[in-house]
Amino acid sequence: MAVEPGVDLDALHELTRLADYVVPFAIRVACDLGVADHLAEGPRTVDDLAEATGAHAPSLHRLLRALAGEGVFAETEPGVFGLTQLAQPLLTAHPLSLRAAYPLLPADINALARIDWCLRDGRAAFDRVYGEDYWSHLSRHPDQSAAVDAWMAGLNRVHLRTVASARDWGAARTVVDVGGGNGAFLAGLLARHHGLRGVLLDLPHVVAAAPGVLAEAGVADRCEIVPGSFFEQVPAGADLYVLKTVLPGWPDPQARSILRTIRAAMPATGTLVLLEAVIADDEKFDVAKLVDVHTLVVSGGRHRDRRELAALLAEAGFDLRRVVPTPTLTLVEAIPTGRESTG
Repeated sequence: MAVEPGVDLDALHELTRLADYVVPFAIRVACDLGVADHLAEGPRTVDDLAEATGAHAPSLHRLLRALAGEGVFAETEPGVFGLTQLAQPLLTAHPLSLRAAYPLLPADINALARIDWCLRDGRAAFDRVYGEDYWSHLSRHPDQSAAVDAWMAGLNRVHLRTVASARDWGAARTVVDVGGGNGAFLAGLLARHHGLRGVLLDLPHVVAAAPGVLAEAGVADRCEIVPGSFFEQVPAGADLYVLKTVLPGWPDPQARSILRTIRAAMPATGTLVLLEAVIADDEKFDVAKLVDVHTLVVSGGRHRDRRELAALLAEAGFDLRRVVPTPTLTLVEAIPTGRESTG
């Protein structure tokens, strides 16, 4: 069939792929069903997979066929599917498993469906879809809160490996993980640095799962759990405070309040470390730019570039000391204003 001059069919096909709803949802439901785990020993028929996962075989076939077209799974022969290199991180046993990092979260999805509201007024859509903010919603829905914890735990395994060499974590005596969830990231730090002690601060319903996480990592005897709000009070006197993917969840006034609470608790010799996706000042692909849109929708927060972070820190009594990109998050280190940096 003749194509009209000047029409780039490849561009049209690529745009169609990028605008597609199906693949992201299909990957996530495959993760929830544990499809990759059931293929760990080799290819299996759709009927076998359906029985193992509790799925409807013809529907599962249609979903896996679509994913095979994107290189996620392979149809090795008609009706038989196996793993591909792209599917390997979806295995629970993979050292950097992302299976739990891609859950189907209906609350997030319903909010994203009203992203148009955000573009009209800059406010989170989530609050208006559900009549409460994201964090309040999670506190009232333990199953969804647990799914978010598992999502973060999956990402933490990757983050720990990439930020481990970004600074000398073991030089600190005590680290306070502010808004540290169920303690998965802090547990990983303590397990790597046996001379380090930890303090975990987060809301009561969030840290409820922390004792098991810390015990499993063998670090419970070196970590104190403090239920509380980082808007009100942060444990005082530590030499290192960490905010991992916390500030982007909040607009500037609340982010500034969190930083000021930490500054009030921190000794003059203390150090603050932010671990987050910092927006790059170019038009290249950047995961931070995608996550920033999700943040706008669910919480009204924002990811920031280096200049914006420096200004926010200065307003809260900190001097930005250094910025260290890693293959995942960026490490931003700050010290109390006026203290001479030795680094």
